[in-house]
Amino acid sequence: MTDIEKAKNLLVQENTCVLVKGDKILVSTKRGISPMMEFIGKGENLQGFSVADRIVGKAAAMLFALAKISCVHASVLSSAALNFLKAQKIKTTYNLLVEKIVNRAGTGICPMEETVQNETDCAVAYAKLKEKIEQMKKS
Repeated sequence: MTDIEKAKNLLVQENTCVLVKGDKILVSTKRGISPMMEFIGKGENLQGFSVADRIVGKAAAMLFALAKISCVHASVLSSAALNFLKAQKIKTTYNLLVEKIVNRAGTGICPMEETVQNETDCAVAYAKLKEKIEQMKKS
């Protein structure tokens, strides 16, 4: 079984984000981009991992690229994320392609997506996302 197949199988078990590289498996049940923000923030070496995630927008895609993920599967993928991942030459599969990722209230675009919609630099995107998360915690 390939790493991406393992990740996809583990995703259905109530996980929201699964990273697999050989025998090393990282799983999270946290929502949104929290798992990747934490893994990157802790300095985890994620290069070459395969990822299965429930919802992938451009914000998550940029974090995957920053972490040098090799393969991504999304249950739901935004067109902006697909275009970004293709440009980064990251192999990508998905179940459902959507125009945009909406916020949890369903009233507009996801604030993380809005934060990086015009960004092209992954390191800058990470810093902006970190700042946005801090702002949201305060409000």
